[in-house]
Order: sequence, then structure tokens, then C-alpha cells
Amino acid sequence: MNRRTTAFLFLIFLGFSLLCTAQETKIYSHEQKQFQDALALYNNQQYQASQALFEKVKSTTNDYETEANSSYYAANAAIRLNQRGADKLMEDFVERYPTSTKRNSAFMDVADYYFETGKYPYALKWYKKVDKTAMAKSDEERFNFNNGYALYASKKPKEAERYLSRVNNSKKYGSQAKYYLGYVAYEQDDYDEASARFDKITDPKLLEEKLSYYQADLNFKLGNFEKAIEMAKKQLPKSDRREISELNKIIGESYFNLEKYDEAIPYLKQYRGKRGRFNNTDYYLLGYSYYKKGDFESAIGQFNKIIGGDNSVAQNAYYHLAECYLKLDKKPEALNAFRNASQMDFNPEIEKDALLNYARLSYEIGNAYEPVPQVMTTYLEKYPKDEHQEELQELLVDSYITSKNFDGAMELLEKNASYASDETYQKVAFYSGVELFVDTNYEDALERFSKSLKKAENPIYEARSQYWKAESAYRLNRFDDALVAFEQFKRNPSANKVPEYSQLDYNLGYCYFKLKDYKTAVTYFKNVPQSAIDEERKNDAYLRLGDSYFVTSNYKAAITAYDASSKLNGPERDYAAFQKAICSGFIGNNTAKIDGLNQFINRYPKSILRDDALFELGNTYVKTDKEAQGLASYDKLINQFSKSKFAPRAMLRQGLVHYNANRNEQALTKLKSVVKEYPNTQEAKQAVATAKLVYVDLGRVSEYAAWVRNLDFVEVTDSELDAASFEAADRKYAQGNTAAAIRGYEDYLKEFPNGSESIKANFNLAQLYFSKGDKEKALAKFRNVTESGAGDYAEQALTRVCEIYVGRQDYQSAIPYLKQLEGVAEIVQNRTFAQSNLMKGYYGQKNYEQTLAYAEKVLNAPKIDNRIKSDAQIMIARSAIETGDEQRAETAFAEVKKIATGETAAEAWYYDAYFKNKNQDFEASNTSVQKLAKDYASYKEWGGKGLVLMAKNFYALGDAFQATYILDSVIENFSEFNDIVAEAKGELSLIKAREAEINSSVNPNEN
Repeated sequence: MNRRTTAFLFLIFLGFSLLCTAQETKIYSHEQKQFQDALALYNNQQYQASQALFEKVKSTTNDYETEANSSYYAANAAIRLNQRGADKLMEDFVERYPTSTKRNSAFMDVADYYFETGKYPYALKWYKKVDKTAMAKSDEERFNFNNGYALYASKKPKEAERYLSRVNNSKKYGSQAKYYLGYVAYEQDDYDEASARFDKITDPKLLEEKLSYYQADLNFKLGNFEKAIEMAKKQLPKSDRREISELNKIIGESYFNLEKYDEAIPYLKQYRGKRGRFNNTDYYLLGYSYYKKGDFESAIGQFNKIIGGDNSVAQNAYYHLAECYLKLDKKPEALNAFRNASQMDFNPEIEKDALLNYARLSYEIGNAYEPVPQVMTTYLEKYPKDEHQEELQELLVDSYITSKNFDGAMELLEKNASYASDETYQKVAFYSGVELFVDTNYEDALERFSKSLKKAENPIYEARSQYWKAESAYRLNRFDDALVAFEQFKRNPSANKVPEYSQLDYNLGYCYFKLKDYKTAVTYFKNVPQSAIDEERKNDAYLRLGDSYFVTSNYKAAITAYDASSKLNGPERDYAAFQKAICSGFIGNNTAKIDGLNQFINRYPKSILRDDALFELGNTYVKTDKEAQGLASYDKLINQFSKSKFAPRAMLRQGLVHYNANRNEQALTKLKSVVKEYPNTQEAKQAVATAKLVYVDLGRVSEYAAWVRNLDFVEVTDSELDAASFEAADRKYAQGNTAAAIRGYEDYLKEFPNGSESIKANFNLAQLYFSKGDKEKALAKFRNVTESGAGDYAEQALTRVCEIYVGRQDYQSAIPYLKQLEGVAEIVQNRTFAQSNLMKGYYGQKNYEQTLAYAEKVLNAPKIDNRIKSDAQIMIARSAIETGDEQRAETAFAEVKKIATGETAAEAWYYDAYFKNKNQDFEASNTSVQKLAKDYASYKEWGGKGLVLMAKNFYALGDAFQATYILDSVIENFSEFNDIVAEAKGELSLIKAREAEINSSVNPNEN
């Protein structure tokens, strides 16, 4: 480049520089440039950089408008940056620059920003600040739509509707406004208005993407089911997962309402529920569809998930659930469902029919919730003069019989004779009598059998009533009346058609035996072995036949009868053997008698007749001049059975043997031993009398007198007064003058507390007190007798003492006496009584080892009835439960179940169900609970426990309805049993918590 060119360029550059300097002063000041740079950054969404530059301009400029605008944009940038305190910056701008042209734009811009970012509550806050009068027309439509949508999104449909309506006809916002206005109406269940608004939408995108779903639902809700199906099916391929589920529901329910149940089922099954959970109505729709299709198993699988329903849908569901159960012969389950439906009043027709079916099923299978008669009575009272009245009346009477509430049946029939025929009354009175007889209430049983005989419509029940009337009289010791009744039964043409006929000869034999007509008794007892079905009765007949021969001195025939009994290997083999030996002695064959008694002693070491045998053996040895053997037998008796009534007799006999052999000193020793060991007994008195003879023979009378003065029971000077006083009281006793006899015995004992007849006086007085019901006074006198030692009254008195304590449930006091009775009892029944109550007493004391030991003793006792056997088995079972030996308990309860009656049987059936539940045999467990409910409904506690068990079974079988319904019923109807209710509430809470996970209608906190 040359020098001229260089100079020219310099001049140009200098002129350009001067020009630029002049313009910058006028237009491009430094702050203005910064403002423009900041605005460029803002428009390019570089909010952080623009905010810093705007803040710099705001703090350096002197121009009001530039400062205001910089403040506006800086605040706007802060909002877009979501900075803390951004709202405050904008509010400061508005307050500080009230005349700024950006004021209204600020509100609108900020609101729009929050709207676009989906922060609708923030947007609404700023839209409220906008001055609508200063707004441009183009901004007004945007303001109304955005504000309306923000209100809609904030769940303020009424306010939203006001703003959206203003852009209803807008070209830009009209279609969307109509859509949201339609949706507002849709959500408010105004389906006609929603449909009208949706129909006005013309935007194809909206129509394609969003509207078909809502129009399908709208048509469904408007009842246009065919149209709803068409639109929903069209929308299915274009929908997301949630909408697919809802569209399947729309299609399924539409088919359901069109009664096209087969077509409804696949779509209803595809529905997934709200947030993955069905509600009761959803289960009903699918269940009813299966029901109409005849698929009852599947229908149950849906209906039984409806828990806690309390509306017309639930009532319908429970009613149809009951019908499904009936179709599948699941009657216990149907009972619960009918009961639930009958307790709702949404549909009176269903309510009535459900109650009718509930009553019928209660009669057929039993009811653990309430007495079956009460169910019938409820229906009759609620629907009087109903077409089913006669049927229900008959069921009511039969239900009393089925539930064995014969007292209730009698009361009902005596108040409402028209409820049943005379024949039914006859049967009810008969069964009522049998129940009373079993409970040993023979007096009332006799009265019921007499009532049954007054309505003798059915000859079979007439004959049976005659028989049991005779039995009742016999048990009341009215043997003459019993004989007359048995003879009437014998003459009845229907007698040989009833099961009791086989026992007639046996019972007639006993009547004559008790009336001491032994010859006639023989004729009947001889017939029994040929007619008796069971070995026990046959064996007993042989024994009584032997006894009858024995009493009439036909000892050879008696031996034959006793021998026949022995061959049957019955429980009284020892008695038969003993009697055979005694009979041998009576026919003069003492050798056979001695051999028989020795064989008896060796063969039956535990027989209660051992002391009898030893006494007879000693007597027979002495009688046959075998004195040494006789004395040895007496010694054996005294040593082994010191409490036996034969012990003082044996000791007295020893004294007499020595006296007769002139061994006077030995005689005195034995006689004095009798007096010392057994004072106040007849043997002691006889020993004193014999000792007197010995002393006289020895010439030592003064020694005798000194000895006698020290004996309390011998009042030498007052003996005549003693005898006279006792005789006076005893005569009144024999005459049946109870009051006078009591006064007499009391006076005698007051005057002669240790008199010669004090034991008998105490015993008779105790019996009189006992018969009057004054058991406290009786107890004291019976105890006096027991404390006197051996004697004729000792066992009876001891039994009474035990009976009184046991009656009070005072086993602490009873146990020592029961153990004493067990040791001395000669009567088998008394020993069994002692052992069975020792068993119960030890159980009450939680001494399970002794309980089990005595239970085994009871079970091994001869001739015990089923009631005592079941008591023993139940003690074994309960003790096993308490000690954790469930295997033994299960075995014992199984035995109890075979023979028990009443509450014990109810307990056995409960545990039968319990162990089956433990073994996961849930169906069988429910069958046992149903048996418990049907046959033992009056034992409510066991019924309640059984129902809780049944609920567990049903839940294990997948039937939540049955489980929860049963538990709810237990909580409602068994409030008197706190433990049962607590267990039911616990189970119900667990089940509801699990079911709430799949059923939105279930409230897990509601119990």
C-alpha cells in the first residue's frame, strides 16, 4: 500500500469515528445498551444472565422507564427460574412502579407462565390480579380460557364453567372449551348437558383422541347401552391401560344391562377395578352374570367377596348367593346368606323370601345363631296370615322337637292347640317325658307320660308311654304302680312292635323282686336270657334269678343261675362266685363252701366282697372245728380291712372263740380290743356284755366295773333311760312323723351324746335333715357317724357327706372324704361315685396327673353307665388339652362323642371340629360344627366357639363372605362370652385387612 492510500484511509476512519461518537451520545448510552443486551438474553430464555444484567441496569440508570422495565424483567426472570421470593419481587415491582405500562402485563405474563408449566393454583393467584378492563381483545380470550381451565384443574367446576362459557364460540379455544364444559357436566352427573356439549365439538383431533371414551361412558350412563358398546369397542384399540380397563367395564356392564350375560362376562373379567381394586358392585355384576349362566360355583366365587354390603345390591347378591349354595347342596352356607338378605329391607319381597328360606333351612340343618323355634316365631309374627303360615306352624312345633326343647314344645302346644294334631302333642309329651327321665326327674316324667297317654292317637307312642310311665314309677320306688303300668303295657297289642318290649320280662322280674314276690320274679327272670339282646342285661338277670332262688332257699337252683352268670364273664363274676360258695354252705356242703371261698379270695384280689368272704371263711372254719384256720382268717380280715363293718365282728368272734375254749385272758384281750377300736358299735356293746361274763367266770367283777366306768358309750346307771329315750324318737321315725322324730332324736343326743344308740340316732337325724333340704345340719350329723368308725351306717353316712360337699362344688373339703369312701365302700356304685368325683375334684385343682389316674379307675369300674363313662373321657380329654397332649385329647374326645349327651356331647363335637381344623380338613370340620349347631343349640357357649372355628374354615376355603358374616354374627349375638367375642373380633380384623387389599368397599377399620 502507498503513502497516498494510507492517508486517505486514515481520513475516512477519522471522519467515521467522529460521526460515531456524536451518535452514541445521542442514542446508544451505556445503560441502554446493557438493557438491550439483557432483553436479548431474556428473549433467548437465558434468564439467569438476563436477570443479573437487568439488576445492574436497574441500579445504574437514571431513567424511570428503564428502571421500571428492568425491575419487571428481573422479577419475571426470577419467576421463570423458580427462585424463592420471586412472587415478592413482582409484587414489589407493581407497588414501586404503579404507573408502569408493564403493570397489567406483569400479572398476565406471570399467570400465563404458571399456567403453561401446569402450576394452576399459582396461575389463578396472578390471574386474579389482572385488570380485565385494561386488557387487549386478543389477550381476553386467552385469559378466559386459561383461567377457566386452571379453575377446572383446581377442581372448581362451577367457577371454571363461568370463564370457559365466555370462549365457547371462540375459533381458537371454542372446541377445547366445549370439551371441558362437557366434562364438567359429566363429572357432575349431568349427562344430558354433557352429551349436548360434546356433540358441538368439531375439532377432529379432540374427537379422535379424547372424546370417544367419555361419549361411550355417557351413553352407558344415559342407558344407551348398544351405543355405549359400539363407541367403547371403537375406542379400545386407541386407549391406554387405565382406559382399557374402564372401557371393558362399560362394555361388560352394558351387556349386563341388556341381559346378555354370556357376552358380559369376558369384558367384566378384563376390568381391573379402581386402582387395582374391585368394589362390592363389581363383584355383584360378575357374580350375577355367572348365576344367570348357571355357573353357580363361579358365581359363589364372586358373590362371597362382597363383605359388609348394606344396600340393595348387597341384598340381591346375598340372596342369589344363597340360591347358588342351595344349587350346590351347601345348606349351612345358604343359611348364612339367606339370614343376611333377610336382615335388609331394601327389597321387601327378597327380605320375606329370604326369611322364609332361612326358617326352612334352620329347621332342616339347625341354627347356631338363635334357637330354631325363635326363627319360626319371628316369621309368623312378621307375616301373619301368610300363605306359608300352616307350614311354618308345623315347622315350629317340629323345630322344638328337633332341637330337643320339649319343654318349649309343650308350652307352645298347650297355649296353641291348633298348631299341631293330637298325635303330635302325644309325641311331644312322650319325648318330653323321656328327657325328664334321663335327667332323673322321674316325678315330672311320670306326669308327661300320663299327658301323652291322654292323646293316644298313635298306638306305638301309646305303648312306649305306658312302658316309660312304668319305668318312672319304678325309679320312684312305687313298685306296685310300676307293676300295674308294666302289665298295661304287656296287654297293649302294639307292645311287641316297640324296642322297649325286649326289656319287659326283665323289668317285671325286678318289680316282683322289689315287692319280695320272689317266686313270680323267678318266672320272669328265667325268660330274660332267651330274649335279652345285650350280655349285660342277660348276666344281671341270671344274678337276680340266683338271688330270687337264694331268698326262697332253693340253693341248688341258685348255684345253677350263679354259675350261668359266671360263664358270661360279666362285671359281677366275683359276686356270683361268692354266692355260689355261700349256697354250698346252706345245702350242708361246708367243704365246697370253704373251697369256693378260698378260690374266690385267690381269684378276685380286688373284689369289694373280700372282707365278706374272709368273714364267712372264718365262720365256716370255726363251725367245722378248724379253729386255727378260722382265727387266721379273722386276723387277715382285721389287718386288711380294718374299716370294714366285718372287722369288729371278726374281732368279736375271735373273743367268743377264745371264751368258748376257756382261754379267758385271750378272750378279754380281743373283747377289749373291740371296745377300744370300734366304740359305739353294736359289736362293742356285745363285747362289753361278753366281757362281763368272762370277768364273772374269773371272779373279777370289780375289775369289770372299773373298766366299764371309763367307757363313754356305756351308761350303766342310765341305760334304761337311754333305751327309752331312743325308742320314743325311733317310733316317731318309723311312723313317718318327721317333725316329732327330729325333736326326739335331738333330745336323745342332747341327753346321751355317747349313748348306746347315738350312732343310729345321728344317722337317722341326718337323713331327716337331708330330706328336708337342711344340708348344713345333715352334714354335721353325717360327719359324726363317719367319725365313729366302722358300722352299718358308716358307708351311707360317708356317701352323704361326699354328696353334700360335691353338691356345693367344695372339692377341697370333699376330697379327704371321697378318698375315705373309695377305701371302704362295699357298694360298687358308691366307690364309682367317689372315684368319679375325685377325678373332677383333682381336675378343679389342676392336678391333671391325679385326674387322669382316677379317670382310668372310673373307666375300669364295672357296670357304669354312659354318662359316667363320658365324664371320665372328658376329664382325660380336658387334662390332655391342659397339658398340651393334643393327640391323647383327640382320642379321648372321639370316645366322648360316641356316648356323651347334653353339654358334654356339645364339647366333644366342638373338639371334633377343632382337631379337623388343625388337620386342615376344613369341610369335615364345618360338618362337625353343623352337627353341634343342629343337635346342641341350647349350649350357646360351645355353639359360639364352633362358629368362630367355622369362620376360620370358610376363610381357609376361600369364602370371605361366610367367614366375615359368621364373625359379625358372633360379635352381635354372643356378647355374654367375652373371650369368644374377642377372638371373633381379632379374626375379623385380620380378614378385613386382607380383603381390603382387593376390595375397595371393605373398610378394614370397621368392626
